[in-house]
Amino acid sequence: MARGRTRVLHLLRGGDGVGKSTQSRLLGDWIGEVTGREVVLTREPGGTELGRVLRQAILHGDHVDPRAEALLYAADRAHHVATLVRPAIERGAVVITDRYLDSSIAYQAGGRGLGDDSVELINRWAVQDLMPAATVLLDLDPAAAAARLTGAPDRLERAGSEFHRRTREVFLARAAAEPGRWLVVDASAGLDDVQSQIRVDLAARLDLTPVVEEASHVAERRAYQRTDQRTDHDGAGAVLGREGRS
Repeated sequence: MARGRTRVLHLLRGGDGVGKSTQSRLLGDWIGEVTGREVVLTREPGGTELGRVLRQAILHGDHVDPRAEALLYAADRAHHVATLVRPAIERGAVVITDRYLDSSIAYQAGGRGLGDDSVELINRWAVQDLMPAATVLLDLDPAAAAARLTGAPDRLERAGSEFHRRTREVFLARAAAEPGRWLVVDASAGLDDVQSQIRVDLAARLDLTPVVEEASHVAERRAYQRTDQRTDHDGAGAVLGREGRS
């Protein structure tokens, strides 16, 4: 992802309670720092004003028929991509979104039993085939994920253990079928360990390594300059500082 060469859409997703929001924020801070590019953090549903209305209806409203639920998610996704994601990518930003197309296939096709083909077709049409450069699956046993949840559960969180087992299986199956796009991370590890694994993998996959190295060298030069300035009053100290860098 060398600067100015590729406009990248990053995806973070997984079951509920796996720490997506925290990991998205940490990843966004890091990518912005090492690339100097704008980073847009968003989510589905709820990344737009319309999305917030749909989120309330889908996750916190009354019962929604599974097909209606799938169509509402697709409608939110179409609006989200058209009004927020594509404009951000077109101006050169990196977009990190909590959930995307694969989430509907896992939750509605797998969890609700609607079938992969129809749900994927609807969502591919909704986003005009805009697919991410990288998808990070924060994988965690559903029971462990449920134990992490705080507050009143939403409709998906209340769907039951079998629903979440099917959802996880779909996520893992899609990751296995397309390893070039997916990164599966054990979300039971500590926050720092999870973030480190994500960064190392994405740096390699998205050609961030040269940018990371450049940022590291810049930081080192700045640190050296500060040291050099502090020792400038002492000729011996200044010479030693410069020799130490040769």
